[in-house]
Amino acid sequence: MKKRGLQDKVKLNNGVLMPQHGFGVYKIDNQADAEIAINKALEVGYRSFDTAQLYHNEGILGNLLQQSGVARDELFITTKIGDDNQGYDATLSSFDLSMKALKLDTLDLLLVHWPSQQHFFDTWRALERLYKEMRVRAIGVCNFNVSHLDRLANMATVVPAVNQFECHPYLTQYPLKDYLKQHNMVAEAWSPLGRGMVLDDSVLKTIAEYYHKSTAQIVLRWHLQQDMVIIPKSVTPSRIAENADIYDFALSDEHMKMIDGLNRDYRTGQDPDDVYLKI
Repeated sequence: MKKRGLQDKVKLNNGVLMPQHGFGVYKIDNQADAEIAINKALEVGYRSFDTAQLYHNEGILGNLLQQSGVARDELFITTKIGDDNQGYDATLSSFDLSMKALKLDTLDLLLVHWPSQQHFFDTWRALERLYKEMRVRAIGVCNFNVSHLDRLANMATVVPAVNQFECHPYLTQYPLKDYLKQHNMVAEAWSPLGRGMVLDDSVLKTIAEYYHKSTAQIVLRWHLQQDMVIIPKSVTPSRIAENADIYDFALSDEHMKMIDGLNRDYRTGQDPDDVYLKI
């Protein structure tokens, strides 16, 4: 399966092109760490960056990207509405604060971070308004299960372009992936390496030895060959470079199936159904 590099893009359901391989900045909220990580990511070719109101680093990211000298039209920036900012009015006002922090006039992708029972429809109405006002190029959701997506479909006038959710070899999420494909939504994996939990897996180590790659590179390649969008995160320059170096080989069908077989339905994060009942 041919993959050219970090410039590869997927087409969203509204025609917007989104890089398939982005850089996550979860927990990178220290200025020194952020400078090292984001500057290295830019150096190796990353142009897509994923943040969130919850991460408390939109301002750091905005400053570093502005100082980088990389043209705005080369960048693809995602942020997410936090739980405390859900609801129609709160979403709109918090979005303004995010845009100020990110130093942007237009955002590339805005997501609802978690499904909220209380604010479910009101938050989405606010995102639709921002999209129709062209302040956001695309809107989507994060951590939505099929039941949440079905509920949203009952009232949405704009179909989510993306669903970002936890996905890795121990949580393959194929039923959700199939649903998204059927409804023309892009699947995006957060924690694509299972927060490092999967990297010592003996099956992955065996496959990695075969290709002379690291287990992290094998897992990221597995995602790409399913047409998943991925946002690996690291603050270590060598690992940032390594995670980008996955375009000179392709996994065989046999090895893809071996990785699929590692599924345990094991989450490193919260179950969206539990969060939905709380907020």
